[in-house]
Amino acid sequence: MTTRPILVGYDGSPSAWAALAWAVDEAARAHRSVLLAYSFEWFNVTAPVVPEVANWSDLTARRDAQAMVVAAAAEAAKSRADVAVSAVLLDGPPAVALAEQSRQAALLVVGNRGHGGFADLLVGSTSVAVAAHAHCPVVVVRGVEPDPEDSGRRIVVGFDGSQCSLLALGYAFDLAMEWEVPLHVIAAWTPPPPQYVPVAYNPVAVTNAERAALDDLLVNWRQKHPEVAVTTEVVADTPGRALVNASRNAQLVVVGSRGHGGFGGLLLGSVSQQLLHHSRCPVAVVREIPPSTEGPDDN
Repeated sequence: MTTRPILVGYDGSPSAWAALAWAVDEAARAHRSVLLAYSFEWFNVTAPVVPEVANWSDLTARRDAQAMVVAAAAEAAKSRADVAVSAVLLDGPPAVALAEQSRQAALLVVGNRGHGGFADLLVGSTSVAVAAHAHCPVVVVRGVEPDPEDSGRRIVVGFDGSQCSLLALGYAFDLAMEWEVPLHVIAAWTPPPPQYVPVAYNPVAVTNAERAALDDLLVNWRQKHPEVAVTTEVVADTPGRALVNASRNAQLVVVGSRGHGGFGGLLLGSVSQQLLHHSRCPVAVVREIPPSTEGPDDN
């Protein structure tokens, strides 16, 4: 049995380098290895990932891609001697290849923009597919450079009571404990349009009721993680805007891949795009948590 690596979707772009740097730092903290993965798509195929008759240009491009990702792994290893960094060349569409490789990973890290094998990774159907089908949490590295002296920056997690948001909450608690930083839990409810406001509508009462429900739910979590300083916030706002605003004072925003209520459709529509395009810090998307028992390492 070996420790699952942190998988990095890599294509040589500046965004991919930022994702690699983030992953190496996290690997050092979590005592894991890093596996760089580049997805190579053949030009002439008869099936999604199996080449028919590769011509010389295909083979040359594949060798160049192999050399690039191996060189990047070697360069990354120089920056942190305590982290083992290796590389793998995958065949097929990026979303499909990464999702399959993620079965053996503890975490999948990608940049918010790329080129080549990971073109438009988070600007269209590929981004939705990665978030919807990865078998481990996905971290999208974007936003401003964090202040290395600001060790007290918090982790923010969006919660709406759905199963995926419960997974995200658990993941956020574990990270806050490992990183030794505070955790800020946000629940958002959207006020009705003015023309549909009920006669007895009381936004203060709604907010108070939502906050009471959130505090009740967190009792067990606080007891399980007494070392984590937890704060809560219930806002009458759209969830995307609430999370983007909170990301200004966070080092990571954690969300579930699907939700309901305040976070319904997160990472499937406009809310996800708002967060991925405007978050001021990396975003973690949690759909599935790998089993605690470590599986075989595919390095």
